[in-house]
Amino acid sequence: MKVNKIVVLQLMMSMVLMLGTASCSKKSSSSHASRATGWDVDSQNGTAARNAGKKQQAGPGLVFVEGGTFTMGKVQDDVMHDWNNTPTQQHVQSFYMDETEVTNGMYLEYLEWLKKVFPPTEENYKNIYEGASPDTLVWRNRLGYNETMTNNYLRHPSYANYPVVGVNWIQAVEFSKWRTDRVNEAVLEKDGYLKKGAKTTDVSAESLFNTEAYLASPSTTYGGNEELVLKKNPNGRRPKANKDGVVEEKNVYAQRSSGVILPEYRLPTEAEWEYAAAADVGQREYNIYKGQKKYPWSGDYTRSAKRKNKGDQLANFKQGNGDYGGIAGWSDDGADITNAVKSYAANDFGLYDMAGNVAEWVADVYRPIIDNEANDFNYYRGNQYAKNKIGKDGKLEIITKDNIKYDTLSNGKVVARNLPGEIAQVPVDENETYLRTNFSTSDNINYRDGDKQSSKYFDFGDSESGTKTDQTMYNSPKHNITTDSLGKVLRKYDNSSKRTTLIDDKVRVYKGGSWRDRAYWLDPAQRRYFPQDMATDYIGFRCAMSRVGSKAERRKSPRN
Repeated sequence: MKVNKIVVLQLMMSMVLMLGTASCSKKSSSSHASRATGWDVDSQNGTAARNAGKKQQAGPGLVFVEGGTFTMGKVQDDVMHDWNNTPTQQHVQSFYMDETEVTNGMYLEYLEWLKKVFPPTEENYKNIYEGASPDTLVWRNRLGYNETMTNNYLRHPSYANYPVVGVNWIQAVEFSKWRTDRVNEAVLEKDGYLKKGAKTTDVSAESLFNTEAYLASPSTTYGGNEELVLKKNPNGRRPKANKDGVVEEKNVYAQRSSGVILPEYRLPTEAEWEYAAAADVGQREYNIYKGQKKYPWSGDYTRSAKRKNKGDQLANFKQGNGDYGGIAGWSDDGADITNAVKSYAANDFGLYDMAGNVAEWVADVYRPIIDNEANDFNYYRGNQYAKNKIGKDGKLEIITKDNIKYDTLSNGKVVARNLPGEIAQVPVDENETYLRTNFSTSDNINYRDGDKQSSKYFDFGDSESGTKTDQTMYNSPKHNITTDSLGKVLRKYDNSSKRTTLIDDKVRVYKGGSWRDRAYWLDPAQRRYFPQDMATDYIGFRCAMSRVGSKAERRKSPRN
């Protein structure tokens, strides 16, 4: 009996301890004290701490791609012997990517916005809309009748869900910038930082929303219209007064620490695109470290082996000479030119048409070798670091309609490289590079780019005069576009017989096979290049967005 009393007492003490622990735990979990300072993180200065752990939301049209390691450049077939697919081990951080290519419908939304905000009839804006418009003449062929596509492919509703083509690399980059601003504008309006309907209220070139300009100086957004740009209590509730009746909490503009503004839409890097296309995550029967997977789907063939759709083509590509789709009604891939997005099954990341339909621009400047000795993490060649330009008055310089910068491309096309409302940019200087070990210049395109002396036409110069001639690594053609005193465009074509390559600093990588390509090019590791200011009828693009925070979408259980 005595033993039983002892047992009962022990049980009662245990229960008391458990209740006390639970109470403390509850109190601790509901406390708003900072783990760093013990201060109340609900105060005005506790925005970052208060939003700690807030997860990034996927932007419209994007799917999550969990990062990891893969063998970049591993191809099973190399009949071209390009020597530009040397396998390297790379690691890619998690990111988001468009589940489909950008469609005609999506791009037309961009063009209609530009036409509305920057009327082509006004002298200051006459080149903005035209410079962003796809080149519909890419469909023409000297010995083929393709006028139907020339006149209809971009704008006819039958092609609205087809991938946009005729877009050069520069235009794809500018579309991505526009998309960033429109998405964040909608996000801030939904979250109460912009007035309802702000994005459609009297939108003009003098009153635009730009993400970076808003973050740097919110009060200048929409031309300084304070009725549209709102402040909000970061707690999401009405401010409370203290015991003295003073309201300590204040309404504020959205900041990066608010966790609501999304990173920029951009073109994926070559490493990201190849990793996402291969989608090794769902193919455990392959050795991902050796890169044995040939296509974005399982197996070594382009036809489905599944019972439900056995024999069906898994992508849109050229099957042979004069065969762009197969025999009508039988063994057909469903398309002769491009096809509507989502016409074929997605890969294991949920991405459609990562092989076939259209090839796609990626961000990288082309070089034959991927330098994994210099970097094997988020590899990318093309970094050109810039910073915000500060005016003479010590304030940020915001682009206005009077200082829009236009570039004349090598083919004579005029495109706008900045728009009103954006912050003017300048290259970084020694204030950012001094005594740094990770970068030393603004332009890093040619970093570790071989030995100039190995170039065929490298010239040390005339020993007598001491002058030096052209010492470029890649001896590419140099076409010249100028204007005379009357504004007439003068085009000078470089037809020199001494040019040895088409590679220069303005040539970009494009990935994936297209409706014009044979199955050889469907391998995600294949790579080709094209001038960044030219367009074709078989290259499109899709956007990506960096992932901030955790590597995985769902938190994994900690290991014991």
